[in-house]
Amino acid sequence: MQASLHLNSRQQQVLRATVQHYVATVEPVGSKVLTQEYDLKVSPATVRNVMGFLEKSGLLYQPHPSAGRVPSDSGYRLYVDQLIYPSQGVARRVDGVLSTGLDWEGWSLEALLRGAAQVLATLSGYLTLITVPQRSAVEVRHLQLVQVEPGQVLLVVLLESLETQSMLIQLPAEAGDAGRDGDALDRELQILSNFLSAHLRGRSLAEVANLDWGELGREFQQYADAVRRAMSALARRTQPMRTAPFVMGGLAEVLRQPEFSETQQVQAIVHLLEEEQAQIWPLVFESGLVSDSGRRVRVCIGSENPLEPMQTCALVSSPYMRDNVPVGSVSVLGPTRMVYEDAIAVVEAAADYLSEALLQLS
Repeated sequence: MQASLHLNSRQQQVLRATVQHYVATVEPVGSKVLTQEYDLKVSPATVRNVMGFLEKSGLLYQPHPSAGRVPSDSGYRLYVDQLIYPSQGVARRVDGVLSTGLDWEGWSLEALLRGAAQVLATLSGYLTLITVPQRSAVEVRHLQLVQVEPGQVLLVVLLESLETQSMLIQLPAEAGDAGRDGDALDRELQILSNFLSAHLRGRSLAEVANLDWGELGREFQQYADAVRRAMSALARRTQPMRTAPFVMGGLAEVLRQPEFSETQQVQAIVHLLEEEQAQIWPLVFESGLVSDSGRRVRVCIGSENPLEPMQTCALVSSPYMRDNVPVGSVSVLGPTRMVYEDAIAVVEAAADYLSEALLQLS
């Protein structure tokens, strides 16, 4: 993925216009169309040169030699990470429809989730998956980071149940340099262990995503991503599996998308959703409950999804809370040709609504 690539303003304009045109039309786009339909204020030749650069950078590609260009998974990734903001108008609409159309005081929790899933599917046009709240949070009692060899650290977590979980962490190159003083690394790991234990004691592993790493000195920031990923993996490993893992709405809506016109592809997705929920549940729960980047919304695009039938799809997820602890997730699943600014707003607004509903129901 090319999410770390930084484009100049003209390159951003052309990529944004290409994505928006393709999302709206499902048609490969050329430089002449972009010049005519978008206020780029440059000639078709200039746009063509920029599109050539974006193609060489892996952000666009030509599906056929004589066709225009379409966004790649990497192009969508950069678009999501750098070029858009959630649609506030969509968020307000979702909140209004949920607030007026659902009644948490008179409904069971399952009925509330099913109603919310159907509302979101109708508003977004995508498949909606909402995980059932996890009632038994896995709470931390103590945490320790121990150097086992240069570049590798063992994370050991003692849970309130007295169960122990561990995971080997590969440190980034600057932190795991074999030439570093081992005693200095041990001291840093002890300080980091104390920080994590103090902030997570009595709380769930999933809350590592909400920690303020800025409280630590700059030298500890090099550990943050590796430790967060490891603890996120442990949070997923220790979450209990439920018999009714998620509620679903909108299968008919998403299958109307032109990307799913082939029978074989449709069958693979339907089989995954109806017969292989044990496979898809951890992915949906993982995507919404814990984000490795620490962001509230997680977007998995195309090949970033580990399950093959989903590799033509995008999954957008956000956690919802009980007592400020993530207990479930709201996700929409659609083609990679997704209106991401709307999808992100939809799951954020729905997650806020369900968090408020759980507060009222508790």
